Amino acid sequence: MKSINRTKSHTVRAAAALSLFAAALPFQASAQEPAAPPPPAQAPAPPPTLAPQEAAVEQLSRRVAELEEQQRALQERLAAERRAAAEKEAGAGQKQEAKDKGGGVKVTAAPGKGFTVRTADDSFSSTIRARLQIRETITHTAEDDTNEINVKTVRLTTSGHILSPDLKYNVQLAFGGNDFEKDSPSPILDAFVEYTGIRDLNVRVGQFLTPFNRARTLREPSLQQTDRPIAVREFNLDRDVGLMFSSPDLFGFGGKLSYNLFVGGGEGRNRFGGQKHGPLAVARLAVRPFGAFDDDQDGDLKREAEPRLAVGVTGAYNHQTNRQNSTFGTTLTLGAADYLHGAADLIFKYAGFSLSAEAVVRHAKRDSFEGEVDGAAVREWTRSGYGYFAQAGYLLTDRVEVAARWDQIFAERGTDPKLVGLVDAQGKQVGGGLNYYVNGYALKIQGDYFYIFGKEGADARHVGRLQLDASF
Repeated sequence: MKSINRTKSHTVRAAAALSLFAAALPFQASAQEPAAPPPPAQAPAPPPTLAPQEAAVEQLSRRVAELEEQQRALQERLAAERRAAAEKEAGAGQKQEAKDKGGGVKVTAAPGKGFTVRTADDSFSSTIRARLQIRETITHTAEDDTNEINVKTVRLTTSGHILSPDLKYNVQLAFGGNDFEKDSPSPILDAFVEYTGIRDLNVRVGQFLTPFNRARTLREPSLQQTDRPIAVREFNLDRDVGLMFSSPDLFGFGGKLSYNLFVGGGEGRNRFGGQKHGPLAVARLAVRPFGAFDDDQDGDLKREAEPRLAVGVTGAYNHQTNRQNSTFGTTLTLGAADYLHGAADLIFKYAGFSLSAEAVVRHAKRDSFEGEVDGAAVREWTRSGYGYFAQAGYLLTDRVEVAARWDQIFAERGTDPKLVGLVDAQGKQVGGGLNYYVNGYALKIQGDYFYIFGKEGADARHVGRLQLDASF
């Protein structure tokens, strides 16, 4: 703009000089010629130099306008070049940033949470983590004492999402000696895909724990004792392959209401070969009157600031299953039975205190099957019974927790004699334990003691366990 102003100033000065020069020209010419007689009196004529002055000024004005237009075009071109250079530099920076990030992929790791690979646009993620349990068990009876130390379980899990954070997957493999069924060598525990994009209608398909009783579906690393209650181990529904519809926040009431509907094969996990049996149907409803909280773990490591309560009821029907315990246990060869299942449970947490209780029942419509195997008469039994437990824990410090539990099972009349014998010898259990959390549930040391007895005091036993539970 300063150059434009200087151009205008020079133009004005030049115009003024030309005007003065043009005005002086007639007088100079008349001074060189001889005097002439005065003309007759008449009106003075307009100065002959006025039109040339106006033309010169107009020509200069046009030139100034052209110069201004050229300057504006030059400024616009320079600005466009600067923008292009800035965009090029920004693009190069983005390419370098993407290169530094490994092509738009981010890798994170944390103790107990494994390694996570995630794309920059969050269209894919995968987490890999491992877990193990090392256990020492000492048993004392009236007859003798025994000692057992082993790696109880080893797990490898990969989970994440594909295409969208709402489309999730989970694969869990087991390698511990306690993880395999007798007639199934497959290491697959969980293998499913789940869509959670619809609040009231999550969909999961694959193999996973059936949504029957809370104490069985609790995350294993969060257990307050080294093992689940005997009532849960005997009367749960374990894993099956099927389809589940669910919602953790039905109707959007802040997690106060949830449901699960499951339909599966009914033969349990990792079953191969054609089956004419099934299906298994499960329906569960849970209410949390004080709002949502993490009720998928035993203890209250978060020290809930307000009371939290969850109450659930479940019903299930397994049609014509050939498994002795409905979805697990010995495979029947002489027939298939219909099973009815029921469960009711609650969990309460507040300020480091936790309380859980549950009752479960399993009833087979037929007690046994009779037939011949290799020419010998054989009878195969189903298992019908019920049980319950109550458990409480309290967090003494952020790392130390004490817990206690009472547990009891019963056998129905006419059911499997082996179940009756188990009830008579080990149907009641009472005990407690101490937990030390090194890194929350991801790394903890547990110790517990249980007195296990039944109708006959002679069969009583004392069991002490020490366990390291570590997730990496």
